[in-house]
Amino acid sequence: MPKKRKLRDQDGIYERSDSPYYWASFIDASGQRARRSTGIRKSVEGRREAEALLAKWRLQVHHERQWDAEPEHSFEEVMLGFLQAHKHKRSAEKDRAHTKRLRQTFGNRVMNELAPKDIRLYITERRSEEVSDSSINRELALLSAAINFANLEWEWTLPNPVKGRKLREPEGRVRWISRAEAAALIRAAESEPKAQHLVDFLILALHTGMRRSEMLGLEWRRVDLKTGLVYLEAQHTKAAKRRSVPLNSHARAAIVSRARFRTEHCPASPWVFCSKAGDRIKDVKTSFATARKRAGITDFRVHDMRHTCAAWLVSAGVPLTEVRDLLGHSTIKMTERYAHLAPENLRTAVERLEEVESRFGHVENNKGLAMIG
Repeated sequence: MPKKRKLRDQDGIYERSDSPYYWASFIDASGQRARRSTGIRKSVEGRREAEALLAKWRLQVHHERQWDAEPEHSFEEVMLGFLQAHKHKRSAEKDRAHTKRLRQTFGNRVMNELAPKDIRLYITERRSEEVSDSSINRELALLSAAINFANLEWEWTLPNPVKGRKLREPEGRVRWISRAEAAALIRAAESEPKAQHLVDFLILALHTGMRRSEMLGLEWRRVDLKTGLVYLEAQHTKAAKRRSVPLNSHARAAIVSRARFRTEHCPASPWVFCSKAGDRIKDVKTSFATARKRAGITDFRVHDMRHTCAAWLVSAGVPLTEVRDLLGHSTIKMTERYAHLAPENLRTAVERLEEVESRFGHVENNKGLAMIG
């Protein structure tokens, strides 16, 4: 007696244990077996809705075969294809989280019919949940990228109503501390016996502007004390671009301190920031919070040390382009957040007007008005 075929290999609606939705199995216009989530949750009424949706898809297949009509593509089809093709992205985990939220709204939608009103409704819905415009932008940007990918790689012709609907985001957070506050923070960190690495971590952060992940993931093979450089490859940086980070005397001292620790406790460890057992230190959040409170500093996060480094550089007159390169910003726009910390640069620019006036002599009032107006 022949074995019974699995339901998913037969035409019809079926269930999957790993999904809350009904799935459909049918032959598409190319003659291949198609399995697609209906986006309809399992229930008695849901079953009827799923059957109706399958009938619609079968009719669509008929139209494609008879009149070469554009096939319908579901949200699941678009997003799963995109996620699979980009599963090695640094942001793959975030992409999956965004997709999960997008599915709540667009999960049962045919992407061929997506319209601007659908995007507006999504924005309204998310704002009602008190989600920031920045987060909404990230979610919709993923949807837009998936649609563009499908149109480019698979030669589909899906509409992309996300285009031109990016929300205005507030200016990025810029919180930094003075050198006196930084000194107090380091003194407080010295009182953390269970986190002997914290002082070196703080000093290196303040004097290089490296990100937390860049420092905690730093290996000795990428540290060159002879040239005074730390090498970050593309896989180590947020912008996925390699860069070299120079070490001043303070940063170098922090690295040397870590080298002494390694020699004494774990000479075989590949990590700059490691425990006595040689294991990589994965976070400093708890010890940092304790030191911050002891130093009497409020509203200050680990990432704000990067802002502090940038603020100190700009205040010292370092050009924004050099600050951008040191911090590894992808665009100068990100660095421009610190431009207001160098008012003397603007003062010098305005004073040049006086130099021009003294060079060519005073102009008559009428001529002056004509120049202004």
